[in-house]
Amino acid sequence: MQYNKVVICGVNTSNLKVLKNEEIDRLLRLSKNGSRRAREELISGNLRLVLSVIARFSNRGEQPDDLFQVGCIGLIKAIDNFDTSLDVRFSTYAVPMIIGELRRFLRDNSAIRVSRSLRDTAYKTMQMREKLISETQREPDVDEIARAMDMKREDVVMALDAISEPISLYEPIYSDGSDQLCVMDQVYDTENNDENWLEHIALSQAIERLGEREQKILEMRFQQGKTQTEVSSAIGISQAQVSRLEKNALKKIRKTIVAS
Repeated sequence: MQYNKVVICGVNTSNLKVLKNEEIDRLLRLSKNGSRRAREELISGNLRLVLSVIARFSNRGEQPDDLFQVGCIGLIKAIDNFDTSLDVRFSTYAVPMIIGELRRFLRDNSAIRVSRSLRDTAYKTMQMREKLISETQREPDVDEIARAMDMKREDVVMALDAISEPISLYEPIYSDGSDQLCVMDQVYDTENNDENWLEHIALSQAIERLGEREQKILEMRFQQGKTQTEVSSAIGISQAQVSRLEKNALKKIRKTIVAS
């Protein structure tokens, strides 16, 4: 979804101004010295930055107005906490802050229930992350957060994983205009591998009717457990072509089994 030519929260986004880096630096210094007008100019002059970030979350089922408002909260926090003494662009610091605010909003609205203690740990972890970003002007890694909180690394990872937004197996990750790859296309099932699957649906005769390249793709995918990316590299075609050939081969097999 594109947000550059629509009205969000009563704001005509096509008319938003863009500040140059020099002007942002000047306004940041004035804002730090207590200028409310400079702070307001920084907010209005960086709304396009908020738009560019919320575009990443357009497929989460949330209203653009809600995402925009939450993104603006992240922007305001970035303005108020930015350290002007460091040689870092404001956008480099602001984007993770805006993303963090949006992720927190999505977690709070998630249908998946997480224990209170684990959620509290996760929120403390996120607060520590934002504190480290404010101090270092960069994204900290998990080990840094764990050390700062005097926690085990695995406990930090578990807490963050528990409140992370789930990804649908059908979420698209690549498209060349005609073929689309989803998350499920990149997942290999170690339990329902080729041996069990082929025995279950008795494919031997159906596979013999496939072309040589289709047979090779199925062999590499289901016998050898390779991803579509690995198959595409091995046989010299694009990943989208591998996906298309694989799906077509499976359709032929199903038709053969039904007809037999």
